[in-house]
Amino acid sequence: MWTLLAGVLATTLALTACAGTTRAPSSAGSTFTYAFHLNVVTEWDPAVSYSNESIAMANLYESLTRYDAAAKKVEPLLATSWTKSADGRRWTFTLRDDVTFHTGRKLDSTAVKESIERTKKLAGGAAYIWDPVSSIETPDPTTVVFDLAYPVALDLVASSGYGAYVYDTQAAGTGDLAAWFKKAKDAGTGPYTVDTWTAGAETELRLKAYDDYWGGWTDQQYRAVEFRVTPEVTTAWQLLQRDDVSFVDRLTPQIFEQATTTKGVGTSETSSFQNLLALYNTASGPMADIRVRRAIQMLTDTKAIISALHGAAAPADGLIPPGLIGEGDASVKPDATVAKKLLADAGYDAGHPLRLSLTYAQGDKDQGLYVTLLGSALKAAGVQLDARPMQWDAQWTRGKSADPSQRQDIFVMYWYPDYADPLSWFANLFKSAKDPYFNLAYLEDASVDASVASLPKETAIAPAQAARSYLDLQRRIVVDDAAVTPLYLIKYQRAYSADFTGYVDNPAYPNVVFVHDLRTK
Repeated sequence: MWTLLAGVLATTLALTACAGTTRAPSSAGSTFTYAFHLNVVTEWDPAVSYSNESIAMANLYESLTRYDAAAKKVEPLLATSWTKSADGRRWTFTLRDDVTFHTGRKLDSTAVKESIERTKKLAGGAAYIWDPVSSIETPDPTTVVFDLAYPVALDLVASSGYGAYVYDTQAAGTGDLAAWFKKAKDAGTGPYTVDTWTAGAETELRLKAYDDYWGGWTDQQYRAVEFRVTPEVTTAWQLLQRDDVSFVDRLTPQIFEQATTTKGVGTSETSSFQNLLALYNTASGPMADIRVRRAIQMLTDTKAIISALHGAAAPADGLIPPGLIGEGDASVKPDATVAKKLLADAGYDAGHPLRLSLTYAQGDKDQGLYVTLLGSALKAAGVQLDARPMQWDAQWTRGKSADPSQRQDIFVMYWYPDYADPLSWFANLFKSAKDPYFNLAYLEDASVDASVASLPKETAIAPAQAARSYLDLQRRIVVDDAAVTPLYLIKYQRAYSADFTGYVDNPAYPNVVFVHDLRTK
């Protein structure tokens, strides 16, 4: 399955922007300090790592390729080039020949094969991304050949921020590698290696430069990286102003506005690949009637929701975020007049009022804002909304109930892909499923299923056609089937020291700072 991120919360703080604020003089030296709002490490094994530690792992480990969201293309990393067969089922990657692991072992095709085969065998985290691989051949030290059971864009798969890291499987010698990793050791090829780790401490993790990194070093680069756990947004902002940290991963819109006018502080605002969706029950209850679903779509004013979030969200014109193939307009314009007529045609009026149930994430103020605005619009149209905030496990359990009468009419949740491919939304959320898992719109559309089945091959061998197919598919689901309303995209608002250059917020790797790319002034 593809990962679900259901906990991006924005704390609304009433802080007044203060033009002309000045940050303290720089004293950071050669250490980059990242103020992160959660504990960093929950899993040290790169084969099964699937959580916050990706912000550190991306500086310790590397994959064969990396996705450039701005250019919408895959770039070389440990692989310098690659080719594919005409049917998309055989991929050949050529490796760099100047790379060593932090253990001292030289990177070669055997090491890549061992790494990916171990990840597949453990089958944890995002290991499923390698499921299409049926065999791996190593004809020479710098060539890796993948044979696939079915065609996929393996260059995209190999760029994933989870499950695609290449590591030294011989790092523990004859010992247990999983146990070796648990001691906060790493076996990557990245620019940094683990220095110290203290679970539960404020400064939880410190990395140091790997001197033999293939990318080399200059005097203008950070030789150490610290991860400082800072749950409170206001505290992180104060630390940045005092030059105690270099980077803050999240801000409230009010603090972000202040940061944009603070001397010595740089800011970045980037639309993410994570969107908030309202999934409609197409199988049972009042919303099984497509007229009701279309009416709810037309009573949902996404522009008003985004405006009320004061810069923390970006428009979602369809299911696919900008930066991925197949993006395009698949939206439904609000129209209360048409919505009321659709409801009347469906048999709902003052004498027969419509009542809908909705579930959303407890404690998520952004989702709560959407629910409030939707409730007001529905009330004006004579519809009562029974909205219930729930813990994710309880919300999901209810949505998956085998008893249709126990399910909700509207299911609100975030979605995010494990790698830069839009298939995640369609294969998980809208492909027919006898037993619902993430298909919480309960959609059963044979034409959708056929399109979903054909898209991996199209993406692998005919990406231009795949882009058109994805756009057609999302219009079919959003407009023709009225199965969902894409509400908005999470917008990343960052603040950081103006003492360095080179920072790029890549939504394919959420919250990651590739520190080796930075240059101090």
